Amino acid sequence: MNERVALLIEKYSELSVCANDIETATEKIIDCYKNGGKLLLCGNGGSAADCTHIVGELMKGFMKKRPVAPKQAEALKAENPLVDDELIANLQCGLPAVNLCESQALLTAFCNDVNPEYIFAQQVFGLGKKGDVLIALSTSGNAKNVNHAARLAKALGITVIGMTGERHSTLEINSDLCIKVPATETYKIQEYHLPVYHAICDAVESAFFSE
Repeated sequence: MNERVALLIEKYSELSVCANDIETATEKIIDCYKNGGKLLLCGNGGSAADCTHIVGELMKGFMKKRPVAPKQAEALKAENPLVDDELIANLQCGLPAVNLCESQALLTAFCNDVNPEYIFAQQVFGLGKKGDVLIALSTSGNAKNVNHAARLAKALGITVIGMTGERHSTLEINSDLCIKVPATETYKIQEYHLPVYHAICDAVESAFFSE
């Protein structure tokens, strides 16, 4: 078992019921990044906030500083002499992740002009490509906009990782892999989701960065 996942289970023994799914999700995200893919995320309410949180852990240093490698720094300076050491020193390597909940102009325009149930599916259609990963968060697992996105993502060759509570749900059906934390109340599900995605982000970061 991945060291980060093992530490998670040690601290939250009740999550042992979904330990294999957490580890498999981690492996799928690592493979996605190794093959030049990106992570897309969607959810509603508190789950939308979780999407923002996950992007924040991946797009900059989380547990590690992630400095720009010397070879990459030299390549950047060779491309543009205006890129200096100060600029490079203030950069951290990111793992590409996009929160589909945050584009206010697109969200409001699409909801007004088309259909709010399909706003995440629209963005998956516009941004996603085969080999990407969609993390779809829904405490009930039955959010229509999240499930539409998941169904379309699979059609595009995008791996869908669902995050729900323990009840059977539509998202479980529409996902390639569903992490079902052992809770049924919304706030408890969200409380479990946070340490789960922290462990995943830590493990993914460790697969690519040593500092």
